Amino acid sequence: MSSSVVPVPAPNHGLERQAIIDLSAIANNIRHLRQACAPAQFMAVVKADAYGHGALQVARTAVAAGVQWLGTAHVSEALALRAAGLTVPILAWLHTPDTDFAAAIAQNIDLGCSGWELEHIVSAARTLGRPARIHLKIDTGLGRNGSTLANWPGFVGAAMAYQAEGVLRVVGVFSHLAVADEPARPETDQQLQCFCTAIAILEAAGAQLEVRHIANTAATLSRPDTHFDLVRVGLGVYGLSPFPDRTSAQLGLEPAMTLATQIASCKDVPAGQGISYGLNYVTAEPTTLGLIPLGYADGIPRIATGGPVRVNGVTYPVVGRIAMDQMVIDLGPGARDRFAEASVPGSLLGATAELFGNGNGGGPLVEQWAAAAGTINYELITRISPRVPRRYVGGADETAAGEIATASIAESGAGL
Repeated sequence: MSSSVVPVPAPNHGLERQAIIDLSAIANNIRHLRQACAPAQFMAVVKADAYGHGALQVARTAVAAGVQWLGTAHVSEALALRAAGLTVPILAWLHTPDTDFAAAIAQNIDLGCSGWELEHIVSAARTLGRPARIHLKIDTGLGRNGSTLANWPGFVGAAMAYQAEGVLRVVGVFSHLAVADEPARPETDQQLQCFCTAIAILEAAGAQLEVRHIANTAATLSRPDTHFDLVRVGLGVYGLSPFPDRTSAQLGLEPAMTLATQIASCKDVPAGQGISYGLNYVTAEPTTLGLIPLGYADGIPRIATGGPVRVNGVTYPVVGRIAMDQMVIDLGPGARDRFAEASVPGSLLGATAELFGNGNGGGPLVEQWAAAAGTINYELITRISPRVPRRYVGGADETAAGEIATASIAESGAGL
């Protein structure tokens, strides 16, 4: 009995699929943005697990890079950072009646307050015997959280009465811009005027504010008149552009996340081969298919057919429907020969497949995937699921395994 030995590529442990987070890029982005907003203070927004980059690792990097504040949506996110030892000021602003306001006050977390929360915060502060630190939010036009201008004087009066009682301190006022990513639109000026009116009312009522803040990433970069005492920067920290007509590179930013995997299967097929559910793509000629082991369970939108995948310096579009765990690229006829000619060891099986990264060398960008899915870069990076391990490079938290990042959050007692 005879057998033939088929060479098998050496295992590339830890690289089966991964989101590589470059902490040095994050630090450099922050330094660049701090120069743009000086002398205003800087809040790094690390909500939603730092837009999918890892809240604890990004928060530590941000503090080391000089940020004065951290921002989260939920109190649970802020508590996880406190449990991990971060002591800088943290603001949490999105609450429900079940939010643990007492835990937030006990951990010295500042609370955004839009109106209804005031009584809940006061009740928790009285129980603890410790005053809460609050930032009053005015809705200047976005139409989400925040007091309307019509209700603002009454809201301010109630808050200042509680401050006189000693159960809270009004330390900030804030709002959020709706169209700062479109600098030519007049609504930003209208929102800014409303914000200034709200500040005047609050200060006339006796508030001695530490911070006034309304600027997001887009306004930080394009509207110095919105900087006030503090800017809240999310997307820019992660090296992405908020503007549809300006790239990260044009803004002096570097994307921090690279999403990569390996080709999980490689096979030659004839012309007329249908690909994936629905058979919406059929090969026009004999070709080689590469199977990419990422899908919508990993955060890649099902509708993003055509998204780019880079293999050995060549970018191929995804063909056929994206499935839960996998997608397919058409490598074209003669792919095996081309790969061999490039002097790449082994075979196409196991070759690195990059979906997006920093764009160096003409590599694919997350904006291309966003275009394929009909969405924005914010959504793509944020939705990369926990099933994809995070690997950190370029910083003090550099580690070879994403599971370490997951464990550090779990041990803190509050999932993000």
